[in-house]
Amino acid sequence: MKTVIRGALSAAILGAASVAGYAADLPSYKAPPPLAPAFVDTYQPFQVRLNVSGVVPLAGHGTAYDEGILNTNPAFAGLLAPFNQSIGLATGLSGGPGSVIPGASTNTSFAVIPTLDVSYYLNKNWAVEAICCIVPAHIQGTGTIASTFAHTWVFPPSLLLQYHFTNFGAFQPYLGVGVNFTAYFGTRVNNEYWPLMFSPTSAVGGLGVVGGFAQFYHAQVTPSWGVVGQAGVDYMFNEHWGVNLDVKYILMEPIVHAGVAVVVPQIPSLGVINAPVKVALPIDPLVVSAGITYRFGGGSVAPVFAKY
Repeated sequence: MKTVIRGALSAAILGAASVAGYAADLPSYKAPPPLAPAFVDTYQPFQVRLNVSGVVPLAGHGTAYDEGILNTNPAFAGLLAPFNQSIGLATGLSGGPGSVIPGASTNTSFAVIPTLDVSYYLNKNWAVEAICCIVPAHIQGTGTIASTFAHTWVFPPSLLLQYHFTNFGAFQPYLGVGVNFTAYFGTRVNNEYWPLMFSPTSAVGGLGVVGGFAQFYHAQVTPSWGVVGQAGVDYMFNEHWGVNLDVKYILMEPIVHAGVAVVVPQIPSLGVINAPVKVALPIDPLVVSAGITYRFGGGSVAPVFAKY
């Protein structure tokens, strides 16, 4: 009996050893890594973006108009009487008050600036956004007013209504449309003289005067209103932090009222002739921005639209 039991134990031990050996020869498989937590998009009503933006004027080429002139200098008599109406009419540079000065235009500079966007989400999809920045602008005269015209500061606050697409998880594109009001301040001219050539058939050119010199001595930019279109995307790392890429087009077309001082060296008795000029200046910038998005306030404020 003992012999039978010993044989059975030996067989069991040998079987276990063979199974263990066979198992050791099998390839090993690691357990699958734990799944990453899914992106959770909770309702965060407040949002702040800090971006770096490139402002590219798509237009920027202004049209200059002769605004006429009225002088009390007694030297303006006889053949010089046209100076009492318009410097452009007297010199042949324009057809008189209200007409375009041929060849006179402007260019507006490119700028890179920081921008601040503040948003409130009515629900997960709809938001209202306010955009604030200050842009330095340099206006360069070209053609018949070729000079460093003026520098100004541009304050273009905008208010937009946006729709955010939230069915792509962390990738959240959006579209927006709104209104822009642009104010201009700190405008200053460069006081740079440029040559002014007169038409031989004009009143002054008929006296044998070839030309003179002109200088902008004053400029004022009127505020403007326009429509804003927007497209962009946020990529949210979590419910609070993300990165942003945004493109905006702003309809911005102010009017510049400038004063020009004209000197005719061949007729010194004329002194300095003051001539007003108006420039219709379409800027219509494309604003390309990239930066950081931060959302907060979840749980403290209920959505305006209860269902979302």
